Amino acid sequence: MTTATTDDALHDLVEKWSPPKVEVSDVVSLHRARELAATLDLGLEVADGAALPLLWHWTCFLEWAATRDLGVDGHPREGNFLPPMPNRRRMFAGGRVDVKKALSVGEVTVRRSTVLETVVKRGRMGALLFVTLRHEYLQGDELRVSEEQDIVYRSEATASPSQPPLSGPLGEGTATWAMKPKLHPALLFRFSALTGNTHRIHYDHPYTTGVEGFPALVVQGPLLAIFMAEVARANGGEIRAFAYRLSRPVYVDDAIRVQGHPSGDRRTATLEVVSGEGTVHATASVEFA
Repeated sequence: MTTATTDDALHDLVEKWSPPKVEVSDVVSLHRARELAATLDLGLEVADGAALPLLWHWTCFLEWAATRDLGVDGHPREGNFLPPMPNRRRMFAGGRVDVKKALSVGEVTVRRSTVLETVVKRGRMGALLFVTLRHEYLQGDELRVSEEQDIVYRSEATASPSQPPLSGPLGEGTATWAMKPKLHPALLFRFSALTGNTHRIHYDHPYTTGVEGFPALVVQGPLLAIFMAEVARANGGEIRAFAYRLSRPVYVDDAIRVQGHPSGDRRTATLEVVSGEGTVHATASVEFA
């Protein structure tokens, strides 16, 4: 199939794909929040009515497809916001979150979701479909949190690129804020369970290395984002806006440092996840309340 035909076919798909908006409700679960705190080894006490830390709402609104409806990679084969691409592969690329008021633990929450934008691009993996989802989270009649998520899709028929190798020993850092999470298969498994993520690259080593070509289990992009948000929250306080980008996979066998650099007035900060002698895997910018 030629490059032009591949791109044209993807453009045609996007033009015909117009999923409806979706509104669902869920309770910001105290039980799940405590489980996430334990999973992250934070020692954070969470109580009903407390402010939910940034990004922890990813343990809510889980969409569990029947096991028979999962694809070979573990992702659901169909879904309202899953583009109807053949042999679809999904990658989480980044997002933005604006907080008017933190969600409260224990309260019923409404999420309104829609496709904000679709863009076809060509990269080293061939034709790629970038989908931006927008979610609005309300408690009572009040809009609390607005979120955009950037998801990248490609067809498995496209030749798989060579995957980045494992990182070397972690070098010294000089950042103002720093945290060194200890990565472990159990951490990845628990985080996948808490967020309803059944992608096999996070828990199935033979599939990860033999089919998708990674050298080891892959750390979830959302987990890296939460690591960065936690460093910002622990050192800078309440967060008003958070933007993040995931650029290079982290593996369970990698040693990483999550580091932050506050501005002079400490109203903003930048963060990154690094390995080796400074290889960057993810970046973020934050505005404090």
